[in-house]
Formats: sequence, C-alpha cells, structure tokens
Amino acid sequence: MMIRSRSRNFFSFLRWFSLALLFLSLVLTVVQLVTFSRIRSNFPLGMVIAGVPVGGLNQNQAAERLTQAYGIPVEIRYKEAVIQVKPALVGFELDLAAMLAAADLERLNQPFWSAFWSYLWGRMDIPKEVPLIATVSDDRLKAYLRSEIAARYDQPPSPSIPVPGSVNFNPGEPGTVLDVDRAVILIKDALRSPNARVVNLTFDTIKPPRPSLQNLQILLQQIIQLSGFDGLTEIYLMDLQTAQELNFAYQNGENPEPGIAFTAASTIKIPIMVSVFRRLGEPPPDDAVRLIELMIERSENGPADQLMERVLDRTLGPLMVAEDMKTLGLQSTFLAGHFYPGAALLQRFETPANARSDVFTDPDVYNQTTTIEMGQLLNDIYQCAETGGSALVAAFPGEITQQECRLMIQYLSLNKIGVLIQAGLPDGTRAAHKHGWITETDGVIHTIGDAGIIYTPGGNYVLVIFVYHPDQLVWDEANILVAQLSTAIYNYFNQVR
Repeated sequence: MMIRSRSRNFFSFLRWFSLALLFLSLVLTVVQLVTFSRIRSNFPLGMVIAGVPVGGLNQNQAAERLTQAYGIPVEIRYKEAVIQVKPALVGFELDLAAMLAAADLERLNQPFWSAFWSYLWGRMDIPKEVPLIATVSDDRLKAYLRSEIAARYDQPPSPSIPVPGSVNFNPGEPGTVLDVDRAVILIKDALRSPNARVVNLTFDTIKPPRPSLQNLQILLQQIIQLSGFDGLTEIYLMDLQTAQELNFAYQNGENPEPGIAFTAASTIKIPIMVSVFRRLGEPPPDDAVRLIELMIERSENGPADQLMERVLDRTLGPLMVAEDMKTLGLQSTFLAGHFYPGAALLQRFETPANARSDVFTDPDVYNQTTTIEMGQLLNDIYQCAETGGSALVAAFPGEITQQECRLMIQYLSLNKIGVLIQAGLPDGTRAAHKHGWITETDGVIHTIGDAGIIYTPGGNYVLVIFVYHPDQLVWDEANILVAQLSTAIYNYFNQVR
C-alpha cells in the first residue's frame, strides 16, 4: 500500500510539473509574440532606406531621419571659395511616401507566422535596401550655378596689352569659367548621397584674348610715328578665322579716309594670275605654269605680258584683267596697258579711289589698286583654296576651281625676297604674297606695296601695306617700317613678347 501511494504521488508531481512547463512555455510564447509584434510594427533591424539605417524605427521616425540626412547642405568648393547649398534651394525633393511604402512592402514581404517562427529561431532575414527616390530640378540647379557661383567666382581673362613704343604685347592673364554641365552632375550625385556631400567644382581655363583691333591700330600708328616716316601709310588686315577687318590710313598724326588709290606696280600681277587661271584648263599647260612662276616668284614683267597675250588677248589682255576685277566688285583695281616700255595706254580709268580730292598719291595711270581691294581678292583666293567657295567661284562659275586657287597660293608662296612683310616674320613662316614698287619718271621710288596671306600658329590673316611719299621713298626706311608693322601684326596673332 505504501508503494502505491508513493507511485501515485510521483505521477501527480510529474503531471503538475508538465502542466507548469506547458504554462511557462505558453507565457514565453505569448511574451515573444508580443515582442515580435512590437518589432514587426516598426522597420526590421538592418532595414536601410536610401543609404540611411532605419531598423527599429517607425514610419514617422524613419521619415525624420531621412529628412535630416538629406537636408544637410552640400558643400561646394570652387577654387578658394566654400559655399553651403541647401538642397531645397536647387529643387531637391525626397519622395518620402514612395520610399516608406516600398520599405513597408519589404517589411511585410514574409507572412506573419512564418516571420515569427524565423524570429523564434533567430533566423530573421536582413531586408533589401530601398533605393533613393527623389527629384532634382536641373533648371533650378543650373540657374543657381550661373547666378550665384559663376557670376561671383568666375575670373574673366585680361587681354594682352600693346607695349608702347615697341612691336610687342604684354601677355594677358588667363581666366576661369565654371563648367556648369559637369557641376550639375557632381552636385546631383552629392544631393543623392547621405554621406558624400562635398563637391569640388571643375572649371575651364580661358586664354587671354587678343587686344581689340582698335588697340592694334593705336600700336601700329605709334610705330609709324616713332619711325619718323612723314609719308602716307595705309594698312588692310583681315583675320581669316573671324573675318574681322582693320583698314586705316595714317600720315603725321592724321587718319585720312582709307581706300586710297595707289600705284599697284607688281602687286597687279595677282589679278593677272586670277584672270589667267580663269581661262586656263586643268591641268594648266607647262609653258603657262613656267610663265606664272616667273611672273610671281621673280616678279618679271615679260612673262606677265606673254601670259596676257597668249591666254587673254594679244592687245586687250590688260583690259580683260580690269573687267574681271570689276566683275568681282573691285572698282578701283585695274590694269590699263602692258608692262613693256612704250606700251600703249588702252583706257583711262576713273575709279572711286582716284576720283578723291582729299588725298593724292599720283597713282600710275597704267595700274592702280587699294589696300582693301587687294586684301579682298587675296581673301577670295584663300577661301576658294580652303573651302572651294568664294566670290571667285560665284563670279566665274565653273571657270576657277579649288585646285587652281591652291596653285595660286603655292605660286605666291614662292615669292621669297626677305624684305617688307616677309622681313617681319619669323623664319619658316609661310607668306603667300606679292610685292611691288617702281622707279618713276623722276628717277625715284614714291610707292611701295606688299600684299599677302600669312599662315601662323595663332591664326592666318591677309595683310596689305602700301606706303607713299611725295618727294622720295627711301628704300631702307620704308622696308624697316613695313617689316616692323608686319612683326607687330604677327605678334598680335601669336602674342609674342
């Protein structure tokens, strides 16, 4: 009996102990369920939205943390300046609702009881990161960069300045300009990052501009004045990159109206060459090529007469040259007779240039030109050679080709005399030019001219210079003056000190 009583008591104890364990398990389960429910009502541990940890936070707390992280100003560094830019100022806006909704979907992606079971066993999965959802106004950002950054911190370049009394220029200072397009990319990247919010802006370096053509004219006039030359000088310059022109005349501190009639002398051989090529076929005959070379390279008059007689007209060839120039719109450039001594004057030309009464250079009735017209003709040849189109091609369709224009420049480049314009250029500089002067009936030189296309690293240009003196043009003085003017213009394009 005693054994039965003890056995019954033992089993009773086990029953109550088991019930206690079951109750305790139930209590623990309920506690874990309550804890899990609280955790599940917030974002799970490890949850990251747009690079910002939000695990354990509710939606309001997560929204506040995101707003704080992306509301920090972006630090912009531009050269020495440091600028703090508030995101809202440049149109940056977070789409909090979309990001929180995406995070909620990630949170609720696993069924409740399945997630609870994983929680009980410590196997909770780290949720996927929710990417940033935001907008940036490119227009507002660019407007801010231009008005607040570029306008304040860009450094404009300072132009080079002519050195008074010399043929040189003091180089200017380069400038900087903000690379706005690149800045937009960099700042947008910073706005979209909660951590990397410092931006070093890039900029472009701007070369110092050339002085204005007006300043160049002042320098050239100073060179003439300091040379002591009291005759008349007229200069025509065209920048072949921009088509900007400078044309002025100068004498003893005064500026007569440019467009003065000068004796063309051998510079008229450029129009002769144009007229000859107009009527030659391709390829040009060898005998014609040889005559052109002698006319341009050696400036011989006999070959010029032979070309006009053979290719143009035996008697009226010079007038055909004049007519071609008129067709090109060059009203003051003409040839009225052959070069050989005693040649007949075929026609007297009255032109806008030689009809002037305010200035007179006693131009030769046989051949005349102006600096601007000779410059325009050279520009036409250059454009034809470069692009195949110019006033030459338009005036004489199908009669002058690009290859023929290139040959003209090739022949002009053979004229290497080492004086006048060419004397003012560095060795090796290509100058496609033609000079001209004559000893007149009184036994002295009164007019010297040089006209050419100059090829330089800093840009190509057309330059025509004529100098005149009513009494006598001393060769050495005139040559030095033209060379100095040529050097100054070369330095203008190439900024040589």
